[in-house]
Amino acid sequence: MILPVLADAGSAFHFTDLGLNPIALDLGLLQIRWYSLAYIAGILIGYAYLLKLLAQPNAPMARRHADDFVFYATMGILVGGRLAYVFFYQPDILRNPIDILKLWEGGMSFHGGALGVTAGIILLARKEKLNWLRVHDYVACCAPFGLFFGRIANFINGELWGRPTNVPWAVVFPSHDAGDLPRHPSQLYEAGLEGLVLGLLLAFFFWKTNARNQPGKLVGIFLVGYGMSRFFVEFFREPDVQLGTLSWGLTMGQTLTLPMLAGGLYLVLTAPKRALGPMPAEADKAV
Repeated sequence: MILPVLADAGSAFHFTDLGLNPIALDLGLLQIRWYSLAYIAGILIGYAYLLKLLAQPNAPMARRHADDFVFYATMGILVGGRLAYVFFYQPDILRNPIDILKLWEGGMSFHGGALGVTAGIILLARKEKLNWLRVHDYVACCAPFGLFFGRIANFINGELWGRPTNVPWAVVFPSHDAGDLPRHPSQLYEAGLEGLVLGLLLAFFFWKTNARNQPGKLVGIFLVGYGMSRFFVEFFREPDVQLGTLSWGLTMGQTLTLPMLAGGLYLVLTAPKRALGPMPAEADKAV
């Protein structure tokens, strides 16, 4: 099967010919990378969209809560994403714990980042006496922005590439680990599914249905949508070299999506039981 792939290597896109550079701006002593800008863009655009969602009637929190949440979300993404990557994907880093802080070298897990943001939502909700599940619904609608920009940054970095293939849009990535084989640009598959498709799906349910008044439904849709997208793309994405395909036949990415799928289905199916009653106009004005 490898021979046909090698035969098509000459006709594949070569990553070096695309003119992409992981460094967006080189200031000498300071280098600004697209990966960092992706996180910043995801947070800022997600925040702006969150404010638009909160402007609708019957919102679960006020503008001041959203302002505070930016800090909680940023810390949750960084701490949760990094620790989950270390524990699940690269435990060797624990031999030199100071390396955990070297975020600039890459290595973040979305699953851990999602848990970190969830923890931030719960902390904020307890502090401000908010309904954490309703807050989570609104935040979930904003998450696809970060996923989209993050996956685009992965592609620009030439990392997390796909499995060998002979499809016309295959890319040869300039890495010793990738070899000279044309591979699926799985980063772009994830950007399309986890970012664009999932974002549009959540927008439809928020703006065109009563989902936002059924606590847990939107975050459940997010979990199911992300879980299905990630599970599917993992068939085209090269497994992490230090892990490979696990003994039970799934990759680590697929394995970590299973609890997300189960939790998401539960939230979606039980959401009608938590449906809110009509809210008085005074409550809307107060929010």
